[in-house]
Amino acid sequence: MDAPLKAIRRLMLESHGLITIAFGRTYVERGSSNYRSDLDLVERPVHDKWLTSPWAHIEPAMAYQVGLPVLIFREAGVVAEGVLEHGVLGTYMPAVDLSGSLDQYFSSEAWRHVIARWEGYVRAVVETKGNPPTLY
Repeated sequence: MDAPLKAIRRLMLESHGLITIAFGRTYVERGSSNYRSDLDLVERPVHDKWLTSPWAHIEPAMAYQVGLPVLIFREAGVVAEGVLEHGVLGTYMPAVDLSGSLDQYFSSEAWRHVIARWEGYVRAVVETKGNPPTLY
């Protein structure tokens, strides 16, 4: 009966971290960005790209706002904008090519480094979540 964002917020407050998987959802065969925009008069072509679900932006942003560590897996070909842009939320995984070897992806140095770092952040949240707030 509640709005979805209220339920998601409740889950965020009960969680210690968030993993989001940004699969392609909407395919753009041929289009343009900044179309008829007053902010940027230069239209840019967008061809053969995927957009993901808006929830792949909303939920990580909500988790970030309550201080949770966020890890996002973005499928190769999905446009890296919003929270999917490199560095926006700090921890960033290389794009996942689903046509390639997932075993190779999960055994890569980049994967091991980032997942260990994210795990450390989650452990810190677990450790400090019940502590009283500090003034300074």
